[in-house]
Amino acid sequence: MIKTYKSVAITCLLLSLSACKTTSNTQIAHEFSPGQLIIGEPLPVSFENEVRLARISDILLNKELKPAHRAQALFRRGVLFDGFGLSNMAYGDFNRALHINPKMADAYNFIGIHLTMAGQFDKAYEAFDATLELAPEHQYVYLNRGIALYYGGKDKLAVQDFKQFHQLDPKDPYRVLWRYISEQKIDKHQAILDLNTNLAAIDDGVWAKQIGLLFSMKISQAQFIDGLSVGIANSKEMAKRLCEAYFYLGVYARIYDKPERAINFFKLTLATNVYEYVEHRFARRELLESRLDLHKKKIAQQALVTKQ
Repeated sequence: MIKTYKSVAITCLLLSLSACKTTSNTQIAHEFSPGQLIIGEPLPVSFENEVRLARISDILLNKELKPAHRAQALFRRGVLFDGFGLSNMAYGDFNRALHINPKMADAYNFIGIHLTMAGQFDKAYEAFDATLELAPEHQYVYLNRGIALYYGGKDKLAVQDFKQFHQLDPKDPYRVLWRYISEQKIDKHQAILDLNTNLAAIDDGVWAKQIGLLFSMKISQAQFIDGLSVGIANSKEMAKRLCEAYFYLGVYARIYDKPERAINFFKLTLATNVYEYVEHRFARRELLESRLDLHKKKIAQQALVTKQ
């Protein structure tokens, strides 16, 4: 039984999420009200990880610590900082670890992620390339580099990485989702066809398949939101699910040119505090992109009014 979250109507923040209907065959009806949205508790900081952080920091004070052990300790502390949402401190530790041991593939991978979050895409590509050179079997680099290429505007290259990532595990719904998100920027019709084919390989009992069904228009947003609490046992699980759900609802809104709605969904994603999730990491980037979409939309509307 779930006791620590509730469904509420947020009058100001979610006003733009109110129901509207479309009759176009290329759009799905946005039939849900703000009151349907589940607002969970932000994920608290892990006490166990706080203790780990303190212990590693104490270890690093030892001047006799061997370089290999110091590099590993810095990397581990960077991962903990990353999980706390302390990006700058995490980035600093990953760089220090690499300065001691330039062959730490995982450190390059994290560096690439943080460079992508900062919008330094060219440097991010280099970091991911370095990861693959050191560890060719490191399959999550294809996801992370694909995301960097996607936000860097290199759509075809992004699709290549996401396809590679998907082929390594066709039953992983998140690989299917990122492949679709990148493919639809190039060819929306073909992307939907591929999405439907790829979803068939995923077990119906996997919750994240519902996100794919939303993107493929097999279920409505209202149905998707109604199913968010299914199988959830506690507030921690709820926060993680909401982090994912609201991120992809925001992406969905952007695809269908609803930047106002997307902005609010990405704010809800950030409010979960699930810092280590890909969705939380890039919700702020999506928020920026959505605001740019909204600005362009307003300029286009103003230009249309001026012509009239």
